[in-house]
Amino acid sequence: MADVEVETPQVTNDKNKIVNDTEGITEEVNEDASSRPESPDNLDAEPELLIKHPLQNSWTLWLFKNDKNRNWEDNQRSIITFNTVEDFWALYNHIELASKLNAGCDYSLFKEGVKPMWEDERNRKGGRWIINLNKSQRATSLDKIWVEVMLCLIGEAFDDHSKYVNGAVVSVRTKGDKIGMWLGDANVGESIINVGKRVKERLNIENQVTLGFEAHQDTMKRSGSTAKNRFVV
Repeated sequence: MADVEVETPQVTNDKNKIVNDTEGITEEVNEDASSRPESPDNLDAEPELLIKHPLQNSWTLWLFKNDKNRNWEDNQRSIITFNTVEDFWALYNHIELASKLNAGCDYSLFKEGVKPMWEDERNRKGGRWIINLNKSQRATSLDKIWVEVMLCLIGEAFDDHSKYVNGAVVSVRTKGDKIGMWLGDANVGESIINVGKRVKERLNIENQVTLGFEAHQDTMKRSGSTAKNRFVV
């Protein structure tokens, strides 16, 4: 599949406006799109005065480092689990950007209790929407796209279909980077299509550009470099 030309998403820099509702996350244009969103001012307030905004689910951030001296699962390490808007931004503002990771590394953001691997019981029968990015987009777009994907996850941006969304993975590779939106069931066609359409909408992907959905079972059994898409949007 060709690399996706993605317009820069409009990422909010007002964390207090992020709300859990049926419309997902309230967004405002980041006036300085090249800068990293800052933490809300009230993070420095007295603890007793700080009211945090709970998320519908708890989420765990994982880091994969490709150490050839260790097996694949041991290279996958959970960093932290959070369940409020403020804790998400506190984490995001203190970790390495995806674009700064070494080739072969991944960040994964999954619902608490779900491991970012095909073998996990909640992933085994599912699949993923795939966004391919070329090498030049790492410097210009990767971080903005990844943070928007994470906001879609924690803000339950897929309405009733969010229950099928387990998480997402950003993979930094020498030839080009990849982001996968993982769903737990590859047989719920209507929900899969709705999630794919919402991803395209939130990332400002042009209508003529197609995204493909691969079932994990097909990916594991593939004979070539890619698996056959079960769905496209």
